[in-house]
Amino acid sequence: MLLIFGLGYTAARIAAAWPGATLGTTRDGRDGSLRFADAAAVRPAIAAATHILSSVPPEGEDDPVLARYGDALDGRRLFYLSSTGVYGDAAGAWVDESAPTGSRRRAARAAADAAWLARGARVFRLPGIYGPGRSPLDRVAAGKAHRIGLPDQLFSRVHVDDIVGGVLAARDAPAGAYNLADDRPCSQDEVVAFAAHLLGLPPPPVVALETLSPMARGFYAENRRVANGKAKRLLGWRPAYRDYRFGLRALNAMTSPTPVSAAPAVASGDQR
Repeated sequence: MLLIFGLGYTAARIAAAWPGATLGTTRDGRDGSLRFADAAAVRPAIAAATHILSSVPPEGEDDPVLARYGDALDGRRLFYLSSTGVYGDAAGAWVDESAPTGSRRRAARAAADAAWLARGARVFRLPGIYGPGRSPLDRVAAGKAHRIGLPDQLFSRVHVDDIVGGVLAARDAPAGAYNLADDRPCSQDEVVAFAAHLLGLPPPPVVALETLSPMARGFYAENRRVANGKAKRLLGWRPAYRDYRFGLRALNAMTSPTPVSAAPAVASGDQR
């Protein structure tokens, strides 16, 4: 059985694809899940699990799962959904799993990443996640997208279904860190403009960086390309959506109305 701590957007899709029984926790025990703080229910579930995956982010300086249940995890195959934010700013350079971690902006995440690695987990370092209901298409359609006019500010991203594929491919893989990212890092402006094009809308406006929230400014303060070669070599994984264009086209096809077949045009009287 797979026990998932933090049954959110990505983890729920992993649960749906897992070839076996799954059980998950949420903060409030909604939809038949276990309430995270209910140790009387969670500890027996840990004991019954063969695989455990955590998608729970740090709270303050602590990892909530390790702080509350770390003493019960031994003997299980462990998985942790981390972030490529642990690499910090690379000035646009490529980073792989050998790059140093410990980003000051993501110090708690880097500490949790290291703690799960120390326990022998398969740690998946994820860049910007997009997928059904959570993509640049949705933000553009809702009028919430913008550009910042920094074409050299580069990021990686990954479709949620490619994360699912990576986790499934790692069920029997060696412990360690794995970057799951697509093959084409690029600027956020490029992605947003393409999303607008698919929707038949003008590109969103360019806004000044200093007008954004501190969190958003922190996002744009980092610049890196994420290499995915290790996951390809050791897991046999390949992203089904190798760049944002494939991913956004697929999402747009899912949500666009199916065109009605038009009647054939009336024959012209001009027989030239």
